[in-house]
Amino acid sequence: MTQMDKGIENLMSARKCLRANFEKSKALGVSLEKAGPRFDEIIQRLPSLEAAIRPIRAQKDALGAVGGHINRAVVPATAVLKVFDAIHGLEKSLSDPQSDLPGYLGVLKRLEEALRFLGENCEMAIQWLADIVEYLEDHAVADGRFTSSIKEALTSLRELHSGEEKGRLDGGLLEVALDRLESEFRRLLVENTIPLPMSAPALPGEQACIAPSPLPVTVIQKLQAIIGRLIANNRLEKCISIYVDVRSSNVRASLQALNLDYLEISVSEFNDVQSIEGHIAQWGKHLEFAVKHLFEAEYKLCNDVFERIGLDVWMSCFAKIAAQAGILAFLQFGKTVTESKKDPIKLLKLLDIFASLNKLRLDFNRLFGGAACVEIQNLTRDLIKSVIEGASEIFWELLVQVELQRQMPPPPDGSVPKLIIFITDYCNKLLGDDYKSILTQVLIIERSWKQEKFQERLLINELLNIMRAVDVNLETWSKAYQDVILSYVFLMNNHWHLYKHLKGTKLGGLLGESRLREHEQYKEYYSAFFLKESWVKLPALLSREGLILFSGGRATARDLVKKRLKAFNEAFDEMYKKQSNWVMLDKDLRDKTCQLIIQAIVPVYRSYMQNYGPLVEQEGSGKYVKYTAQSLEKMLNSLFHPKPVKHGSFKVRHPSGKFSNVITDQNQTSPTVK
Repeated sequence: MTQMDKGIENLMSARKCLRANFEKSKALGVSLEKAGPRFDEIIQRLPSLEAAIRPIRAQKDALGAVGGHINRAVVPATAVLKVFDAIHGLEKSLSDPQSDLPGYLGVLKRLEEALRFLGENCEMAIQWLADIVEYLEDHAVADGRFTSSIKEALTSLRELHSGEEKGRLDGGLLEVALDRLESEFRRLLVENTIPLPMSAPALPGEQACIAPSPLPVTVIQKLQAIIGRLIANNRLEKCISIYVDVRSSNVRASLQALNLDYLEISVSEFNDVQSIEGHIAQWGKHLEFAVKHLFEAEYKLCNDVFERIGLDVWMSCFAKIAAQAGILAFLQFGKTVTESKKDPIKLLKLLDIFASLNKLRLDFNRLFGGAACVEIQNLTRDLIKSVIEGASEIFWELLVQVELQRQMPPPPDGSVPKLIIFITDYCNKLLGDDYKSILTQVLIIERSWKQEKFQERLLINELLNIMRAVDVNLETWSKAYQDVILSYVFLMNNHWHLYKHLKGTKLGGLLGESRLREHEQYKEYYSAFFLKESWVKLPALLSREGLILFSGGRATARDLVKKRLKAFNEAFDEMYKKQSNWVMLDKDLRDKTCQLIIQAIVPVYRSYMQNYGPLVEQEGSGKYVKYTAQSLEKMLNSLFHPKPVKHGSFKVRHPSGKFSNVITDQNQTSPTVK
């Protein structure tokens, strides 16, 4: 190659190199042109960057200490964050408590432990972080805006931890889980709580009896497990509230079949105890049923479910169930009866109430004897006090009431006064097996309250005094009749009534056989006087004197027969009319008395008419011969029958004005006694 060729080749290489450098310069110019705005942005950010790195200019000792502070704070903070993440991981493990209660309770316990760790360590982490911020501020190691932001976050976290929302560090997960557990507690109770069925009585009037139906053991175990977790989270009161609500509703549902509307009756809704006598009889049976079956079952179940917690808790739970289920209504009804008007029937009803309460005394002491049942105890004690005082007051006033009846006029028909009928039956009831021991117990308690000794024959002597007062009443009333014959009827009626209705009775045995025979003898005595002073006088009017028919004396005999028949008819009509309004209650006495009258009148009349009737038969129908022997007998047999009337009530005029509606008005005709 020639030298010239080499020169051309070098020129070509130089040109290529220049062109390449030109292209690079051109590209560099374009790049520089594009970098201009970026430099402007950097220039604008330089002040803030300068402020950010300014703390680096802090003293070497301050910068060296920052690392230790950060390490001490980061360790507990990291642990807290890990636990917090674990808590939210447990949320997925919280299954339905109904399908897997043990698993649910296990996860819940782990959740509680995690939250307990948060509660114990969160405060420490917050304090360490606060110390770092304070150090950074004091030594100007960090930007003020940065430390201010951290301080605001720490303040919010501290308020959340120490305030009412402390328990919501988990975002409310535990509260939701516990609410679901309470719902499961209620579901288990509701689905396994069924109103106790009432079986039909085996015999008429026999109280239905049932066997308690406790919860299954597996259900009780589940309830106890739930209670344990709820107690650990301060939810015992809510748990008890649910239990009381479900079980008391169940007892009320069981009682609905008994138709207990009468328990709501007030004193103003009835006139006297007799008008609610049936309710009082039901009350005793219903109370016994409720106590021995319903409340007994609830008592045992409360013990089974809450026994691990303590006596006070389950007794308090039972007390609330009993109060809400209706035991207070039972006791209040008894109190209402004690506040009603006083009368002798009320005494019997008060004794019935006392007998019912006394029968259940041991059950009441066992079921309601705890401190939690103080309201039930107070109401029961008040009821018993009112029953004993009310019954005793009525009993001791009976004699006074009998004596006060002497002021009243005797029955105008000569029958047995209602007082006599009532008091004999009433005293027999008080001496009977149903009431004597109860009344004696009531009087013993009443005397002990007054610091007085109860005499063994106190009850007997008081009843004997009442019967003596009855005898005095009879004597007083008999003297009040203006017609002495009517007084004989009155005494016949009453002495026979006392004899017949006391013979073979407790009261009759108390009075003694000789006393009863006296009543029978008095009846015979006054019966004889009654006949002697009334009907036995009539046959004398049919005298046969002067009626021996001699020749030519027929007209004279006819006149005598007319005169004597007229006198007989007038006397008979007057006596019959008067005695038609008189009454003999006892059928045997009435029949016997009528037969004695018939025997005294009819045979004499029949004989007289057979002998002398033809003398006057032609004088016109019924003018002198008004009756046949048969018609007389029929009329006499119709005497002394009771006449149905409405029975009024009589209010005794008592000096204290306390005792009303005691005895039905004795002026009213009494019902027939057979």
